[in-house]
Amino acid sequence: MVATPDFTSLSAPPLPRLARAGARASPRWVTPAVVGGVDAGALVLAVRLVAPINGLTLLYILLALATLSGSGAYRTRMTLSALDAAPWLCTRLAAPLLVLAPAAWAGGNVAGILQAALVAVPTVVIARSCSYAVLRHVRRSGHLLEPAVILGAGEIGVELAGAFRTFPELGVTPVGFLDHVPDDDLPYPLLGDVEELPALLEDKDVRRVIVAFGPSRESELVSVLRTAVQYDVDVHVVPRFFDCGVAPEGPDTDDVQGIPLYRVRRAALRAPAWFVKRLLDVAVSGAVLVLTAPLFAVIAVAVKLSSTGPVLFRQERIGQDSQEIDVPKFRTLRVNHDSDTHWSVDQDPRVTRIGRILRATSLDELPQLWSVFTGQMSLVGPRPERAFFVNRFRRSIRGYNDRHRLPVGLTGWAQVHGLRGDTSIAERARYDNQYIEHWSLWRDLVILVRTVAEVLRSIRAGAS
Repeated sequence: MVATPDFTSLSAPPLPRLARAGARASPRWVTPAVVGGVDAGALVLAVRLVAPINGLTLLYILLALATLSGSGAYRTRMTLSALDAAPWLCTRLAAPLLVLAPAAWAGGNVAGILQAALVAVPTVVIARSCSYAVLRHVRRSGHLLEPAVILGAGEIGVELAGAFRTFPELGVTPVGFLDHVPDDDLPYPLLGDVEELPALLEDKDVRRVIVAFGPSRESELVSVLRTAVQYDVDVHVVPRFFDCGVAPEGPDTDDVQGIPLYRVRRAALRAPAWFVKRLLDVAVSGAVLVLTAPLFAVIAVAVKLSSTGPVLFRQERIGQDSQEIDVPKFRTLRVNHDSDTHWSVDQDPRVTRIGRILRATSLDELPQLWSVFTGQMSLVGPRPERAFFVNRFRRSIRGYNDRHRLPVGLTGWAQVHGLRGDTSIAERARYDNQYIEHWSLWRDLVILVRTVAEVLRSIRAGAS
């Protein structure tokens, strides 16, 4: 019977060179560059084995690399196993065929591009096996190691720390634990409680945060982790009940000596697609502002004639990172001086006749397109609220303040689920945080389409 290593023992092998010398971690781009370069070479070789390099096959190589990169294939992993990744690689290398199929059919080169894709799978797997072997050797020699802090000094946390020390080819070297337990026989120093993680990430060259469930209070941990993903670090979580077969699998999960570590999605602001979101904001808001200029004029005249007061109503609201922003709207109420502290409801007697129509059709929000165009807001995001109510809600509603991690929006995930006006604030916060943690460009497009459909339905209902 083979003995199981005791990862909790203090007689484990000495600390890797990085931890002993206190050196800074290697540049982040090294490992992705090595793996990506090898993949590119393998794809070129695979194509050359069965077909000439022409426009179509070159496009396949570029699309395959783009698909791999967009799927997270070049994130730095702990466990390097090309065979385990083979099924996942196969689907990514086959995906470009869907795009190239029409061109291949038109050019009569279907067989050539299919053969190239078929040969690419084993070629890339073999090439990755070689690159992974080299990377494991380099890590064992004390290079390309990434400093990590472990949240939770319980049994699982200590086992992970021991595994990282015993198997340096995982590429992780812990700098210490964060927990509120006594510092008893821990293989690495106790650096403080979990609330100190943001300060630790500011001061230390930490690349990974590993959450190993233990005695840490979960209610505190959620807020701390939402802060951690805003930093340029990878956050991993040990799933609860992983030993009952409910742990996630796939490219976002590393297996560390039988303990799964699930990589938490990076903050939306750090996603490469965020730049595209900003371009979408500028293009759409600019186009709509131009196209609806006549409608702006009609609404402005109607508001001016409806009651005494300005056409636009401006209000200070809380935006991203709890900063105050100026939010303009077409005025829907008679002039009042308590709007910053008075909760507006649908049956507010101060709403003007034209104001009721503007609210029902959401046309009162049109001036906020200028805020989107200038960058104070986004087309999609949590709706901004007034400072008076933000201060009240952040004290009484769990996770409310976390919804300020992204720019506020003209419409949002909560709004397309009917949470607008005088509706549950707790539900809004839950939807907003869910949107932030699962943000994607596709979800933004879905929200925009659903918002336009809802506005058109409201306009038709008002006209009838």
